[in-house]
Amino acid sequence: MERRRVSSGTEWEPKVGYSRAIRAGDTVHVAGTTATDDGEVVAPGDPRRQTEVALEIVADALREAGASVEDVVRTRLFVTDIDDWEAIGRAHGAVFGDVRPAATMVEVDRLIDDDAVVEVEAVAIVD
Repeated sequence: MERRRVSSGTEWEPKVGYSRAIRAGDTVHVAGTTATDDGEVVAPGDPRRQTEVALEIVADALREAGASVEDVVRTRLFVTDIDDWEAIGRAHGAVFGDVRPAATMVEVDRLIDDDAVVEVEAVAIVD
């Protein structure tokens, strides 16, 4: 099975030992993705905007791996305040409304940056 890495180019990938995404055969796994630009969290404290930005980064990684959001079968959303579920869910629905992947949203104590309030993972299967 062919295995292909997608890199975001951050310094952390080689230090921590991960890739933005991995395509193994017809499956693409996108690593936990926060709303960051040049190492800075975008829209601190805005869960909907952070979800939108994180999903844009996820979509870019999928495209680089030869997939699209239409191929996504599973998402996981890690959020620091579950009371933000509706705003986060709306942003998720704007991207995946017709795709309707299996989705999980769980509250976590914190994410890697204190300004980050949402982290998204995705799995896609390419036909």
